[in-house]
Amino acid sequence: MRRFLLLYATQQGQAKAIAEEICEKAAAHGFSADLHCISESDKYDLKTETAPLVVVVSTTGTGDPPDTARKFVKKIQDKTLPGDFFAHLRYGLLGLGDSEYTYFCNGGKVIDKRLQELGARHFYDTGHADDCVGLELVVEPWIDGLWAALTKHFVSSKGIEEMSVALTTASTVSQKMDPVKPELIHIESQVELLRLDDSGRKDSEVLEQNAVNRDQSSALIAELESSLTRSIPPLSQASLNIPALPPEYLQVHLHESPGQEESQESVTSVDPVFQVPVSKAVQLTTNDAIKTTLLVELDISKTDFSYQPGDAFNLICPNSDSEVQSLLQRLQLTDQREHLVLLKIKADTKKKGAALPQHIPERCSLQFILTWCLEIRAVPKKAFLRALVDCTSDGAEKRRLQELCSRQGAADYNRFVRDACANLLDLLLAFPSCQPPLSLLLEHLPKLQPRPYSCASSSLSHPGKLHFVFNIVEFLSNTTPVVLRRGVCTGWLATLVESVLQPNRHASHADGGKAVAPQISISPRTANSFHLPNDPSVPIIMVGPGTGVAPFIGFLQHR
Repeated sequence: MRRFLLLYATQQGQAKAIAEEICEKAAAHGFSADLHCISESDKYDLKTETAPLVVVVSTTGTGDPPDTARKFVKKIQDKTLPGDFFAHLRYGLLGLGDSEYTYFCNGGKVIDKRLQELGARHFYDTGHADDCVGLELVVEPWIDGLWAALTKHFVSSKGIEEMSVALTTASTVSQKMDPVKPELIHIESQVELLRLDDSGRKDSEVLEQNAVNRDQSSALIAELESSLTRSIPPLSQASLNIPALPPEYLQVHLHESPGQEESQESVTSVDPVFQVPVSKAVQLTTNDAIKTTLLVELDISKTDFSYQPGDAFNLICPNSDSEVQSLLQRLQLTDQREHLVLLKIKADTKKKGAALPQHIPERCSLQFILTWCLEIRAVPKKAFLRALVDCTSDGAEKRRLQELCSRQGAADYNRFVRDACANLLDLLLAFPSCQPPLSLLLEHLPKLQPRPYSCASSSLSHPGKLHFVFNIVEFLSNTTPVVLRRGVCTGWLATLVESVLQPNRHASHADGGKAVAPQISISPRTANSFHLPNDPSVPIIMVGPGTGVAPFIGFLQHR
């Protein structure tokens, strides 16, 4: 079988999931994928790699490669490497990003550019997928086109070997060979599509036309009453192309156990975790402001945590307790919420390289795992929807879930699942006959990520203290009776600091007692280059709209 090396660099699991999808599809096309995280440098060597390379790279922060790719990027950025260091390497790269951020797909672009500078050549054009309009718009055609590109690469390589062409000629041939272009890859997103179509028209005309189109679409949809649970023609009558069923790989046993104490320290983290008290919380906005903005002060004096202005830190937060209880109730597992979750890999799994999820700690209760370890608010991927199809008994519900994960139902998936921020609980409430086993949730729900915040103080101005500022995120939900939802972390923080909030609008001061300081867990983030210049006389211009002003408070205090 024809082998290729498949690397992924992921921050929140998107790139990993896409790489695993490529890996699973490879065998059906006559290929064997050697799959590794880009950080596992002991398992591959690009300097001696003879097989074609496929890389899936996400972007984090304001355009940085993911944390898992930092060492790799540092290694290839070495200025002493010769220009032909990777001259033997042929590769295809898929970058993931969000066009709402300035440096779109920059994680992938940094790696792509540097591989080219070191002599590597594309056997397949780079794809840039945009989470703002739906990654699948680029991801699906890119994967579909990959197999033809790999086939062409192997055929041409074999031909060159058989003809025993001189090395220099072979090099020339391979460099002149055009990389295969996947269908539609030049249209990187619907945003680009709009730009291409409207390039010759005035902005006002485009906006006017878009508004008209929107109004007409809204009227049409309202009239035909399409929704999360119901489709309309032509989709409701269409033959569907649905993805292959993801192979199951986890065996779950719930073990009744005497109550044991569980702490947030069980939550897996690469960096050291510090538990610190909240010493102060101040509401910065008036009660009638559109957004509520809070400043929180943490007491770090009894820890080794240190920072400088421009740094950020991670805050470890739980899921909403009410949402966890609702999910347990819907799964009919409320009575087993204190049971320990024991995981094993299924002996007969067809999943290649199946491994236990690293973000699920051993011997923790089901309630702890749903509260601290899994992103239960995550928008379910199409592979998850496909798996839910087989757990659904009602024919109409089954068909609708098939539509939502099908190629033909992409627009409905975007509108009713992705853009509506529908989560697993929303889907389970909308499709009552769907009864997934716990193992399916543990296979598909991603890790509950710590939330990054900018340090909004200087230790010179506030020794032993760390300030940060946040808006309480609130958004409308179209999928549940609870219309207004709060962000996972900011909603939790707002409730947590109520007892120490100034001005405190909730607590009664009749007892005159002092509130107990709430505790939160934080960890340092890898240092970046967003710092003040060393020379204090260098003038600086700072632009930070909204809570983006937070790090500059620290800059000003420091100066």
